[in-house]
Amino acid sequence: MTPTLEKEIIKLPSDQDISGRTFGAEEIRAVTEVLQSGVLITTKGKYGKLLEKEFAEKLGVKYAYACNSGSAAVHVAVAAINPNPGDEIVTTSVTDMGALTPIIFQGAIPVFADVDPKTLNVTAETIEAVLSERTKAIIVTHLFGNPCEMKAIMELADSRNIPVIEDTAQSFLAKCDGKYAGTIGKIGAFSFQQGKQMTTGEGGIVVTNDDDLARRMYLFINKAWGYGDANPDHYFASLNYRMTELQAAVSYEQLKKLDYSVAQRQKMAALLDEKIADIDGIESYKPAENSTMTYWKFCLRVDDAKIEDGSVGLAKALKVYDVASAPRYVVKPAYKCMIFRDQNTFGDSQYPFNLARPEAVDYNDARFRGTIKGLHDVLVLPINEKYTEQHIEFLADSIREAVEATRK
Repeated sequence: MTPTLEKEIIKLPSDQDISGRTFGAEEIRAVTEVLQSGVLITTKGKYGKLLEKEFAEKLGVKYAYACNSGSAAVHVAVAAINPNPGDEIVTTSVTDMGALTPIIFQGAIPVFADVDPKTLNVTAETIEAVLSERTKAIIVTHLFGNPCEMKAIMELADSRNIPVIEDTAQSFLAKCDGKYAGTIGKIGAFSFQQGKQMTTGEGGIVVTNDDDLARRMYLFINKAWGYGDANPDHYFASLNYRMTELQAAVSYEQLKKLDYSVAQRQKMAALLDEKIADIDGIESYKPAENSTMTYWKFCLRVDDAKIEDGSVGLAKALKVYDVASAPRYVVKPAYKCMIFRDQNTFGDSQYPFNLARPEAVDYNDARFRGTIKGLHDVLVLPINEKYTEQHIEFLADSIREAVEATRK
């Protein structure tokens, strides 16, 4: 059944353009200053250094190093751990490919852990199920701005002496047990991609409190050249992952607005949650009792026993109101992508998968029941810091009418 339009369509702010972003005179001034200076490289400019200093202070960590994308941030983190070829890095079955290919490029084997179907986050239990003697690190992804339950994960990791990398691309200023996501494990990796809580289009940053890891991360971003060393050299194989001064200028000004952006997302999400709480057949994502969520997106679990065609049907119904949504979030779990399924890597070598244990590359769906269920149920809705109460009212009414139109 198609919903009947009973109200004026309101165009929701989009984080893909200025309607949903906080860019203003501050960013324009900073970018203009950089262009007028003619210094567009962070090794010689001021904004890269300012961004790193103030981001570290914001999170209460010793080190922060900017890079040119969120994917680069994960690569820098993995490279700092320095796996040997064939070592295993446990990661999630539900994440962006940019968080997975860095593992392969460092010669390690991504070993996928299942997720909690209610959050699409990995858990201590799903991680433990795939650990082995070859596990070099664990990457946890705080999906949608909702932190993983880090206390249990860190207890497990610490008991095995395995470092944890936090992929915090979607979860700026989210907290778990009073600590910022990204500061709990050994390394936090953040993304400044277009739709994140702060953005410079593309960009990223890595943080740590570990002196040795900080040194390796700094070097890996800079082609392993020891800037400032007494006898600098290119110490190991690495890339140029530096952020430009133009990106850094925008990021620096965006950082000043991060508290507002996060607080506004949380405020509007709480209001939306309140307005749809009584709708039978849908349930919003909730953070754990000891955590706060910072809403990269607003997610629903859709019960297909009550809603015709589940999340897909509800997404189609919402299109009538010009509400963009993503049923099932990603087309398929990461392990079903050709790069893993067919081991398409470097030429026809299948490296590093040719070094893998058979169990590490067992991609049978039966091992990923939480993944299958969670992706089947989820509907990802937009939210950003430019939403107002009027937008939330419209969105809540649209959801309510769409649910009723698709109810079995």
